[in-house]
Amino acid sequence: MAQHIFCIVGKKKSGKTTFMEKLVPELRRLGLSVGAIKHDSHSFEMDVEGKDSWRLKRAGAETVVVSSPDRVAMIKSVERERSLESLAETLFADKDLVLAEGYFNSDQPKIEVYRNAAHVLPLCDRYNQQAKRLIAMVTDRGVDTDVPNFGLDDAAEVASFLARKYFGWVYNGMDTHD
Repeated sequence: MAQHIFCIVGKKKSGKTTFMEKLVPELRRLGLSVGAIKHDSHSFEMDVEGKDSWRLKRAGAETVVVSSPDRVAMIKSVERERSLESLAETLFADKDLVLAEGYFNSDQPKIEVYRNAAHVLPLCDRYNQQAKRLIAMVTDRGVDTDVPNFGLDDAAEVASFLARKYFGWVYNGMDTHD
């Protein structure tokens, strides 16, 4: 089974980490091994209670990596930021999928989390969805896209969507691996 990378994108305070906390256990429930990367464009502190990396590990991600321009956590100093693909290949080779929070400009498929109360407009719409490789929208209102829309609490449905679309799993009352 080939590894897949999915970027969870959205504007600040849109609920990306909160949604990932819900999605990780649902993917694990389907039998997928999951790694998580939190992109941080500044320096960061690791494993501080309440911080995103601590929250994702506590949610069940088997491996949590935080990447910034000057550090990669599994606390390893780097001279420059490593690409998402390089991190996935070297640090998550044993995982079925990697959820990356951020990386909006990467070439990987994206799921946008958009809350109307936090922002007027989402990052993606029908005009840029193809270029940005948007595959789904997680939102509290309808958004003008040609991709599936899920509610903010629909992590199980998003997990099933990913399993069917990218892992070839079929739905027959419950999701199962082919």
